[in-house]
This record gives sequence, C-alpha cells and structure tokens, in this order.
Amino acid sequence: MQAASPQDLAQVRLDNALALFEEFVRATARHADAATLRGLERRFAERVQIQPSYWSQIKSRSRQIGERLARQFEHLCHKPSGWMDVPHGAGAEPLAAPAPRDAAPAEASAPRDDDERFIIGLVLTYYRRHPQRARTRLLDLLGEVLAPPPPAAAPRGAPAPLAPAAEDAHALWLRTQTGVAPLKRKK
Repeated sequence: MQAASPQDLAQVRLDNALALFEEFVRATARHADAATLRGLERRFAERVQIQPSYWSQIKSRSRQIGERLARQFEHLCHKPSGWMDVPHGAGAEPLAAPAPRDAAPAEASAPRDDDERFIIGLVLTYYRRHPQRARTRLLDLLGEVLAPPPPAAAPRGAPAPLAPAAEDAHALWLRTQTGVAPLKRKK
C-alpha cells in the first residue's frame, strides 16, 4: 500500500473525528431533551480538550487535525493509537485509493454555519440509527413543506373551482416522492 498523501490523511482524520462526534451524540442523546442537544458541540469539544471554536474550524475544514491532536482524540475517546489515521466504517477504502468525488461543487450543499452543521449531524445520526423510519419521516416533513399551497379563494360570483379529490392529492405527493433521488447505499 502506498503512503497516504497529506491531503488524504487530513480527510481520513476529519472523517474519523466526525465519526467520534457521532458516537458522542448517540451516547449522549439517547433520551436527551432539547437543552441537552443544544450543547453537544461544546461538550464534545470539552471532552477532547479543545476550544469549541477550534472544533468548529476543524469541521469547516479551515483547520486540519495534526499528529498531536489526532493522538489526543484517540486517547480521550478511548481508541487505539493510530485509529485516527485509518479509514473506518463499511465504506472505508485504503488511503491509496481516493474516494470518488461528486461532480457537483461541494460548496453548494455544504453547511453554511454551525447551526446547519448541528442539524445535519442530528439528521445523520437519526438516519444511521433508523434508516427506514428516518427516510419515511423526512419525506413526510418535506411533503408538508413542499406541497403546493391551497388555491386562493375565488371572487364572489365566480364559479367555485373543483376541489381536487383526496386521491389526486395523494397521487401528486407520490409523483413528488418519485422525483426525489434515493439515497445511495454504502458499499
């Protein structure tokens, strides 16, 4: 196996740090209320003994995890030495084979701030724990938001528009769902 380039190693360490954060969220948020969830970013930073702002910079890729910090994460999260430098999970590939990149620019769908990163982290945690339930509930929520608004009231004296049957509304929602690309399964 070839030695990893610094950029590949930085990505592996970032992915592993995010995996550690997801573990922390799962362990902490089992029966958490909203107040508990709000402080998870800060509490994770405290656990790995860094400033919350530094953790935010790591997640936004404006800072990289160096050798010393990688060992600190491993030690404080009870992982073996070198754990941060090796890809983990079902889709893990060796460092010599770079992961394929999407054709779309990453900035377009990347979270813009800490609030968006927090929400995305929660949604991913929920999806990874209960994929089918999460998919169904998220599509239902999106259906509520994306459903067309009710037609405006007709002026007096104008013939009343025909109300769409419940079957038509359901068919419209099913057509909308088919327009949403399915999530790709991990390899």
